[in-house]
Amino acid sequence: MSGATDLWGEWQKHGAQGVSGARALYAEIERVARAGGIASPVTASRGLAARLRYLDNPVGRAELAACGVSRRLLRSWERGVTPSPVKLKAVDDAYWARRRYNLLRSGALKRILDNHGMGRRMEIFPVDQSTVSEKYQRILSDRSIQARYIWDDAVRAWGADDIATLDEIWDDIISELDSDYSAYAYVSAIGIGA
Repeated sequence: MSGATDLWGEWQKHGAQGVSGARALYAEIERVARAGGIASPVTASRGLAARLRYLDNPVGRAELAACGVSRRLLRSWERGVTPSPVKLKAVDDAYWARRRYNLLRSGALKRILDNHGMGRRMEIFPVDQSTVSEKYQRILSDRSIQARYIWDDAVRAWGADDIATLDEIWDDIISELDSDYSAYAYVSAIGIGA
């Protein structure tokens, strides 16, 4: 992998805990995307009904079928048959796959994160050094940065599960941290104010 991930160097040898900034960025974009979705769990009748309503169109029904939920099975649920946990998960998977596609197609997620060109504040939490011997620990603090002009590419890479591109984007983000640049190639987490 290229970009910021190459900067891990000696840290891993001493036991610091973290993930690449690209993976943390992927997870945080995923969190933002899911934050606007159906909040009720699929195991609740309300959550299941909401997901099925969202998927009640030709493309949604095709997504359900691809996840293993047939029309016959849906009809049996309408007659009172209780869905199995496996089929509930299949409905949830179909819902999130369709929602992800719709967020990408409509550009809504990009607009949320781009914030009219102002970008979003990003909190960067350094690697966890609690298991690192004191002589190898480095003083690192949480950092905050206004992330602008990256969201079109970042959301596109998230939608394509393209970690290599997210790694290059992360490299651009942390390059603004000047001398602390390499210390944030791996992080414990990031947060996007969205």
